[in-house]
Amino acid sequence: MSDRPVETLLLKRSDVAALLGMRECIDAVEAAFREHADGKLDRPGILGMHVPAGSFHVKAASLNSYFAAKTNANFPGNAAAHGLPTIQGAILLFGASDGRLLAIMDSAEVTALRTGATIGVATRRLAKRSASTLALIGCGAQSGAQLRAVAAVRTLRRVLVSDMDNARAERFAEEQGKALGIAIEVAKDLPAALAVSDICVTCTTSRRYIIDHAWVAPGCFIAAVGADNEHKQEIDPALFRAARVVVDSLEQCATIGDLHHALDAGVMTRGEVHAELGEIVAGRKPGRQSESEVILFDSSGGALGDVAAAAVVYERALERRGGAFVRLTD
Repeated sequence: MSDRPVETLLLKRSDVAALLGMRECIDAVEAAFREHADGKLDRPGILGMHVPAGSFHVKAASLNSYFAAKTNANFPGNAAAHGLPTIQGAILLFGASDGRLLAIMDSAEVTALRTGATIGVATRRLAKRSASTLALIGCGAQSGAQLRAVAAVRTLRRVLVSDMDNARAERFAEEQGKALGIAIEVAKDLPAALAVSDICVTCTTSRRYIIDHAWVAPGCFIAAVGADNEHKQEIDPALFRAARVVVDSLEQCATIGDLHHALDAGVMTRGEVHAELGEIVAGRKPGRQSESEVILFDSSGGALGDVAAAAVVYERALERRGGAFVRLTD
């Protein structure tokens, strides 16, 4: 680490976006899942705190020569009351060998990229190779990254999107369709959209399940992204009984992911979860076993992807002279 600058690198969201692409992020996150399965990555549990107007959560992990801690604030009333984003935060990246604070970067782009990249890794490993139709449920801030990630690992011929706000879905379809060169349709009938989809990604803030088990076609891969606290839910618990279940983190999903609703309902046990994604990436457990099986991936989010993505951003910034350095110590 002696060749690293003594100063701390400051990176804005636009800096991060310019330094890290989705394909590169998918590869970095996949490598981190493998490292975790091999016991080379450490991550403690999430620290959460509620305040009257919102909440904070802190996620941390170490990977190779780096340690990263991300603090995000979630204030749902920000847009109306203050003209601010709902979610704001920062990542602190340290050298794991000497504790040097290497970088402070805006967390929004890293979070979007690593969340999308996790779904990219899961889609690469668990969706049918022939999968070409995507149903994307939810057209919010995270959804563009989910779409780019799936498009990076599968050739999409048809994309169907749905959102409670139909105008937002229409805008998303137009903007993302132009950006990716894909014709995107707004689904008027969610069950009908699921019936023809090979891949379904849910990315909402729903507190009651929005995907009924009866709607899912044979062979579909479903990635549930939205449930990052114990109050959120996107997936019918009955689907957990019918599908092969893979999670990003068993402990975390059993506490705050969609999985915890299935456990509470008694439709399955922790022991019936097929694998963590890292076990599949590392080759310790099999992925898809047939073209007809339904696979459900519960992604509750975590610092594993944060540290992997932040490390790549930092290294690229040094190579390309991105961001600005500041000396925090006198």
